[in-house]
Amino acid sequence: MVAAKLPKTPPRIPLWIERDTQVKLILASSSPYRRQLLERLGLPFECISPEIDETPIEGEVPEQLAKRLAMEKAQCIAEQYPDAVVVGSDQVAWLEGRQLHKPGNAQTNIQQLMACSGKTATFFTGLALYQNKGIRQATVERYEARFRHLSRDQIEHYVEREQAFHCAGGFKMEGLGIALFEHLRGDDPNTLIGLPLIRLCAMLEEAGLQVL
Repeated sequence: MVAAKLPKTPPRIPLWIERDTQVKLILASSSPYRRQLLERLGLPFECISPEIDETPIEGEVPEQLAKRLAMEKAQCIAEQYPDAVVVGSDQVAWLEGRQLHKPGNAQTNIQQLMACSGKTATFFTGLALYQNKGIRQATVERYEARFRHLSRDQIEHYVEREQAFHCAGGFKMEGLGIALFEHLRGDDPNTLIGLPLIRLCAMLEEAGLQVL
């Protein structure tokens, strides 16, 4: 009995090669945290900071704001580099109807974390992918963080040690900030840091670009 021949699996196309053409991958961000996350995929890329107005539009809900800013960041860089694949991302942190911003200094950081104590903050991370062939994808990933009941001394100790003044919410989940939480809920912990890698891998593949 002759074994049936199985159809050959088509060769997978690495990210940086598509139809024998070099494809440039750009992360539209100046965030060192997003850079570190994208580096985990082992792909060649560069970071370029987009210049956009991040002011919320009146009546805009956090999901809309995160998605719009991610798209505008990606579009801004895509217009400058039309042959590139551009990834844009933006995060909006929300607590009881108000936005949590990057604290910028120790005192604001302490006040913000005191307001979060014992409560659940929701982080909306927008993700957009722009490609010169018109492939455009955009989504918003949601992640919830329930804070422990924290004393002022505990919060001051944390702020002194980690000084996460330039992080949304004023903490680093990948660092000592993990001790602030009672529990976390979401599909991808990278979403809380600022770049949903699981969804990004799917978006790249949907655009015809192979990560593995």
